[in-house]
Amino acid sequence: MTLSGKKIGVALTGSYCTYDNVFPQIEQLVQRNNEVTTIFSDRSQITDTRFGKANDFLNKAKTITGKDPITTIVEAEKIGPQNLFDIVIIAPCTGNTLAKLANAITDSPVLMAVKSQLRNNKPVVIAIATNDALSNNLKNLGQLLWAKNVYFVPFRQDNYKTKPYSMVAHFDLMQAAMEDALEGRQLQPIVLAPL
Repeated sequence: MTLSGKKIGVALTGSYCTYDNVFPQIEQLVQRNNEVTTIFSDRSQITDTRFGKANDFLNKAKTITGKDPITTIVEAEKIGPQNLFDIVIIAPCTGNTLAKLANAITDSPVLMAVKSQLRNNKPVVIAIATNDALSNNLKNLGQLLWAKNVYFVPFRQDNYKTKPYSMVAHFDLMQAAMEDALEGRQLQPIVLAPL
């Protein structure tokens, strides 16, 4: 399936160091004639880091997509009843969001967006970026790997020498993973060789 002419929700959580990899993908989705709406977690809307200011990221998302980001649970709840998206991707998905998703906790716009999408039996793609994927969050990762309508952007250990439990999605594979998810398939291989 060609990823064009789709309604796409791109949900961003707090792994700010990966935003430089995510925003070019959002630009490409827009260039491929998709209608893209961003969704920001509560933390990502207010946290300034060495990787950038929250307001700048919100403004950049609006500039690229031409649409105001979804920033509240109330706005995100409409995704389900109004059938707003063909597909939702969480990119990046932190360990915190991964754990809450695996345990049905809905306390942020991103988690509500996913819940709303899944109620319509439509695909959600996860692009993880977490330092504890192979430790405390491994059980949550495993639980979501077999969940219905949940797919992953292939991921790898990003620095196995100094951060042996950390896994990060290969963001260049976002669109390929989304195309497969729209066909009901998981892009393979899921786990890539370390960098």
